Amino acid sequence: MDNSKTTTLLLFMFLFTLLLTTSLSKDLCHKDDKKTLLKIKKSLNNPYTIISWDPKDDCCSWVSIECGDATVNHRVTSLDISNDELSAQIPPEVGDLPYLQTLIFRKLPNLTGEIQPTIAKLKYLSFLWLSWTNLTGPVPAFLSQLKNLEYINLSFNDLSGSIPSSLSLLPKLGFLELSRNKLTGPIPESFGSFQGQVPDLFLSHNQLSGSIPKSLGKLDIYRIDLSRNKLQGDASMLFGANKTTWSIDLSRNMFQFDLSKVKVAKTVNQLDLNHNGITGNIPVQWTELSLQSFNVSYNRLCGRIPKGGDLQRFDSYAYLHNKCLCGAPLQSCK
Repeated sequence: MDNSKTTTLLLFMFLFTLLLTTSLSKDLCHKDDKKTLLKIKKSLNNPYTIISWDPKDDCCSWVSIECGDATVNHRVTSLDISNDELSAQIPPEVGDLPYLQTLIFRKLPNLTGEIQPTIAKLKYLSFLWLSWTNLTGPVPAFLSQLKNLEYINLSFNDLSGSIPSSLSLLPKLGFLELSRNKLTGPIPESFGSFQGQVPDLFLSHNQLSGSIPKSLGKLDIYRIDLSRNKLQGDASMLFGANKTTWSIDLSRNMFQFDLSKVKVAKTVNQLDLNHNGITGNIPVQWTELSLQSFNVSYNRLCGRIPKGGDLQRFDSYAYLHNKCLCGAPLQSCK
């Protein structure tokens, strides 16, 4: 190879390396987002999880952070701080990340205080996960202002008060998880008329009381868990042969209704009714179900357990302590 070709090749390689280096070193992070994130870090007392955040680096490369593409000018779209012993409250500055779509504070046992009201400023927020913390106060009604919310998980906290009826106004909500708190009062009547799709409902391990709104029976809920509350009355409206329900857990409440005429959707895979005051017998139609988990113990059921399907696949513990159930896997009927 002659000298001119060698020189040209070396020059090309130099320019390519320079271009690549310049591209990699370019700070994509918006300066306002970086300032806000550094304030959040300070408010959280520089926790170990995000101690590596260095103002000299591109914040889009920081751990626990994701940025959008060029269409949103590489603004911060996700903040996920989890699994840390930090002692603080949710920083109010989270509301100053205007393009945030995902906000996660999870498994932070020393995170205290109420859910920060500045979250109401996050108009693009679609995913909110605040769980396994020591957050107190109410489930905030301002969440209903965030019309892009698709997922809300506030489980395993110390939240109290009633469930805001305005949550039913969220047009895109597909998942609502409020389990393992200290919530009181009834299930909102408005939950029978969600503005958009019908979300999966997880309200277990609270202190909810009263009857289930009848309007809730008109909905086709894929997964619903109302277990371990103080709910009472008729819950049969939640069932229906023409629905697409996959999982239903009503265990450890005070429901009273006749099970004899209850038809369950063939899609049901998990069914738990234990520790209630349910009467009647187990319908033969239930032999058509493909069940992964099943429990009707501690009720007032009577009659022969229908043979067939998966009903005999479960041991006696799924049927114990009823008034007069008999047949496999219990004792034979006389």
